[in-house]
Amino acid sequence: MASSSSSGLTFKLHPLVILNISDHYTRIKAQSQPPPTSSAADDAVSSQPPPRVFGCVIGVQCGRTVEIFNSFELLYDPSTHTLDRAFLEKKQELYKKVFPHFYVLGWYSTGGDAQESDMHIHKALMEINESPVYVLLNPSINHAQKDLPITIYESELHVIDGIPQLIFVQSSYIIETVEAERISVDHVAHLKPSDGSSAATQLAAHLTGIHSAIKMLNSRIRVLHHYLLAMQKGDLPCQNSLLRQVSSLLRRLPAIESEKFQDDFLMEYNDTLLITYLAMFTNCSSTMNEMVDKFNTAYDRHSRRGGRSAFI
Repeated sequence: MASSSSSGLTFKLHPLVILNISDHYTRIKAQSQPPPTSSAADDAVSSQPPPRVFGCVIGVQCGRTVEIFNSFELLYDPSTHTLDRAFLEKKQELYKKVFPHFYVLGWYSTGGDAQESDMHIHKALMEINESPVYVLLNPSINHAQKDLPITIYESELHVIDGIPQLIFVQSSYIIETVEAERISVDHVAHLKPSDGSSAATQLAAHLTGIHSAIKMLNSRIRVLHHYLLAMQKGDLPCQNSLLRQVSSLLRRLPAIESEKFQDDFLMEYNDTLLITYLAMFTNCSSTMNEMVDKFNTAYDRHSRRGGRSAFI
């Protein structure tokens, strides 16, 4: 179904798109396949096919160069192979307000290879872009593979058995990054477990401890809940001392909804927002200072040359 492209377009893919698709797939997979509670459930979950996710890619096209900067998710109905057009138009309108120069260049999905049903989505996107691009991420882990598990497809009209048909053709691409993306990718690359004591190791240990504590709390609440149900049904004798302890425990829960808690919470929340705003203003001031320094440098060079100043 896929062959080599002959359009001559140059595709530049930014890392943010890959991160967005990977994050989208990870979230959907975690939601659709919860942790099993038994070996039988484990076998059932492992036998399920991996979920597929769908979204739009946006960017700019200058001549024969297509640069994909960002992406957003789409609502897709696999039974009818249709997209939620109202949702797509709403997301497109919102992104247009923030990035007025970005346009919908195509769409993305996950899987090992392009499928026949993908052409339905591709044709639907042709109403927005007459020549959409298809970005496919392969979520399967292949340790022997050195290249990124990303494939970019274009569509071309070929005559097959005397019938003109649209088929997917594979295109080459390069990874393009800006300074902010390079810093982010470098930060993510260093957030991995290491033998030495690092921030990533400490964070992983902290999150593991929280996970274990929540798991233990959940198991104890389940035991208590099952015990109370059995006591209510009459399977176990009623123990007033235990009921008093449970009642005392439940009375502590509304304490976090008190007026004092709300006041303290709002105060901490406002302080956090204030610090965020101050950091943003500091960053803007630093950027303005750099711009003024460059302006002064250019002005001084122009003045030394003795030419008529073009600066006001």
